[in-house]
Amino acid sequence: MQNRIDVFEEMLEGDPGNTMVMFGLAKEYEKLGRTGDLISVLENYLAEADDEGNAYGMLAQAYEKNGERDKARAVYEKGIEVSTAHGHPSMASEYRMTLDLDYSD
Repeated sequence: MQNRIDVFEEMLEGDPGNTMVMFGLAKEYEKLGRTGDLISVLENYLAEADDEGNAYGMLAQAYEKNGERDKARAVYEKGIEVSTAHGHPSMASEYRMTLDLDYSD
C-alpha cells in the first residue's frame, strides 16, 4: 500500500490540482486508517473538485472517527445538498438516514 501512496503523492507534487489523483490518494489513506491524512486530502479535493457526493460521506466518516461530530454533521448536510443536485437521491437518502439515526441528539 505504501508504494501506491508514494506514487500518488509524487504525482500530486507534479500536478497539485489533479483531483483524480487526490481522490485515489484519499482512498489509499482510508484503507490504511490514516484519518488525519484522509481529512486533509479530502478537504483539498472538495475545494477543487465538483464531487457528486461520495467524498462528502468519506470525509464525514473520517471526522466521526476523529471525534469531530459537529464537522461530520455539517459535511453530511453538504453531502445531501451536493448529491441531490447531481441526481443521486439514494446517496442523499443514506446521508439523511445517518443524520437521523446517529446525530439526532
